[in-house]
Amino acid sequence: MKAKARLVIFALAAIGAPALAADAKPAAGGASKHGVTQESVFALVGGTSISTAEYDALWTTVQRQKFYHRKAPEAEVAQVRREVGDQIINRVLLTEEVARRGVAPDGPKVQAQLAEYEQRYQSSPSWPKIKAERLPALTRELERQSALERLSAQVRAVPAPDERTARTYYESHPELFTEPEQLRFSIILLKVDPSSRKPVWDKAREEADAIRERIARGADFAEMARLHSSDSSAERGGDVGYVHRGMLPEGLAEKLAGLTPGQGSDPHVVLDCVAVLRFVDRKSARLREFDQVRERAGQLWAREASERQWSDFVAGLRKDASVTVVDATRYPPVQAAAAQ
Repeated sequence: MKAKARLVIFALAAIGAPALAADAKPAAGGASKHGVTQESVFALVGGTSISTAEYDALWTTVQRQKFYHRKAPEAEVAQVRREVGDQIINRVLLTEEVARRGVAPDGPKVQAQLAEYEQRYQSSPSWPKIKAERLPALTRELERQSALERLSAQVRAVPAPDERTARTYYESHPELFTEPEQLRFSIILLKVDPSSRKPVWDKAREEADAIRERIARGADFAEMARLHSSDSSAERGGDVGYVHRGMLPEGLAEKLAGLTPGQGSDPHVVLDCVAVLRFVDRKSARLREFDQVRERAGQLWAREASERQWSDFVAGLRKDASVTVVDATRYPPVQAAAAQ
């Protein structure tokens, strides 16, 4: 199969897989009317049966999206399996709620999405066949997703907080509005190829020692930086300016913490360089004034309130629903997931 044709099929499959219980089947057991054993069931949600195939489709998609190697680490498998189970069960309940409320999809948005697929893949020889086979299901899934998004927007909507609410949030979450400690220092970097052998690194350390000794005998640090440093700060005499502590490479902040203003350091390996440091100044962590962050405080409050409303809403649907997990291997107990 040509690469472009495979891309078309994959794109449609990626949209179709999360549909999961989209074309939900009434719960039933035993064999079909043709005598063929029905596919195994993951869970029963009211009158809807969710198959293990639907669960496995989402399980594969979540792993691809969430993990670099497209596979959940062993220590996280139970927790992620639980999350996938909740997601597929909740989707059935939310789809039913969409129908109960009569929430309609955004027609123009769905048509625009379909037109985008048409434009992207119309040059593929396989597109007409794939379009005929997959377009109805794809259209239903896009409409379903659009309606779910509209339901989410309705439930999550919160009014803008007044100043008292924003201020209360600010006062109860000072860590969100505190500028972290900043360090100012100058640096001389002697760059070394990371793949270099020990003698090359030793030579760089010897050169850094010589520079440090010259500075200790009175040489100007800024002039030494201009002459020897490979860092972009060399043209500024090695002055890096103020940097948040958390932005510094591992070990560098600790090295600077032991210095007093104006004091230099012994040579220190930083990533692919040997560095000579000079500490300049420190700005302590500082809580910003409310007037400076009023808008941000309101936004953060609204985001948390919106998420809380949505979580409570979904929890309410689950509380009132009849949910039976048939295949417990795909939905481990809370204790097992937590232990992972």
